[in-house]
Amino acid sequence: MSDEIKKPEEAEGWSNFIHDFIEEDLAEGGRYAGQTVHTRFPPEPNGYLHIGHAKAIYVDFGTAEKYNGLCNLRMDDTNPTKEDVEYVDAIKEDIAWLGYSWEDRFYYASDYFPKMYEAAVQLIRKGLAYVCELTPEQMRENRGDLTHPAVSPYRDRPVEESLDLFARMKAGEFEDGKMTLRAKIDLASGNFNMRDPVIYRINHLHHHRTGDNWCIYQCMTLHIRSRMLWKGLRIPFARWSLRIIGRSMIG
Repeated sequence: MSDEIKKPEEAEGWSNFIHDFIEEDLAEGGRYAGQTVHTRFPPEPNGYLHIGHAKAIYVDFGTAEKYNGLCNLRMDDTNPTKEDVEYVDAIKEDIAWLGYSWEDRFYYASDYFPKMYEAAVQLIRKGLAYVCELTPEQMRENRGDLTHPAVSPYRDRPVEESLDLFARMKAGEFEDGKMTLRAKIDLASGNFNMRDPVIYRINHLHHHRTGDNWCIYQCMTLHIRSRMLWKGLRIPFARWSLRIIGRSMIG
């Protein structure tokens, strides 16, 4: 960024809760003392950047810059219905125009499709996910209300049956909308979005990077997916609270 523009952190006494957390973690005796601040900016390449993205870019890249850390650029390209390489190029150009650099740390979520699939398989094996054959309309009809839980006749489907169907979904045997993979969370949750949300849907679309290799795509937010993986697979969970990430994460 231009040296002529005075950055907010240069003002006396200026701070914010993110930097307060980081400084607490980096301080001697802190949880991550002596480690490197490593952030990530993960835009979806389904359109051009807007003012909201500019704020996130400043927080992610600016925080890494302030603490002499690193910031990854990782395209969250898990929805081929709206994504295009034109937006990938435009996003990179705009970030560079703002004065930030990701150096050689440029990634795609689609690089991890095989790992995400294997994680979903593990959720099924652990009884935390199941293949459901309700259509979107039927899901809405059976979502219940504040006094009645949602319903799915497929929730108690045997694990081996769900594993077989999920593999066939991936192989493209079924038409779009025929089946979904749902997370087994709580059909009576007060948060309707957590009433066994859909993790994977069938979508026979050409992906800008993986071509026609995948017929199923994730359709949960990263936050929910991360929580499910953390809870079900006991893997490290990166919180969106922006607490310091002590070790480098590939994407």
